[in-house]
Amino acid sequence: MAQHSLFTEALDFAAVLTAGVDEAGRGPLAGAVYAAAVILDPDRPIVGLADSKVLTATRRDSLAFQIQERALSWHIASASVEEIDTLNILRATLLAMQRAVEGLIHAPQVAMIDGNQAPKLRCTVQTIIKGDALVPAISAASILAKTARDADLLRLDQLYPQYGFAQHKGYGTALHLDRLRQHGPCDAHRRSFAPVRKLLP
Repeated sequence: MAQHSLFTEALDFAAVLTAGVDEAGRGPLAGAVYAAAVILDPDRPIVGLADSKVLTATRRDSLAFQIQERALSWHIASASVEEIDTLNILRATLLAMQRAVEGLIHAPQVAMIDGNQAPKLRCTVQTIIKGDALVPAISAASILAKTARDADLLRLDQLYPQYGFAQHKGYGTALHLDRLRQHGPCDAHRRSFAPVRKLLP
């Protein structure tokens, strides 16, 4: 919180184009990792922005629509399962964040990143612990990243119905681990993650 306060005092946010950046899907055993970057429009406020994890799926979907309609600029990006397994999950997450920021129509002067790790960007970067609960633009980014990733897991559920992706969204739940043991990993699974790796032939 102190980091956030110091940073807000040091910069006049009204004078700079500021993007919030967050990710979704670092922990799951399957699927791509997603990131989003959002530059909110102060003249078109969005009520109810919050950390995506505390919102219902219905509320997230509603807010995602409003963000895409009202934000000055937004972009959703991802890093694939292959990139996760090649680079490792942290580097793949930072790559997705970098892609999200670089995809914005308006280049930000400042990027506020949720957490304590930041991608290399052309603009000023500030990491903010629990930023998804403190900074509306980061909350908006967390919502876009989460809804995009959930939609992708529903797509994977259609391709691989035996794993129950629609229910657990790729996380290592008891159901998912049981299905992994029954069927073995599929192409959507992250082979660099230990619960998957130990089941490889």
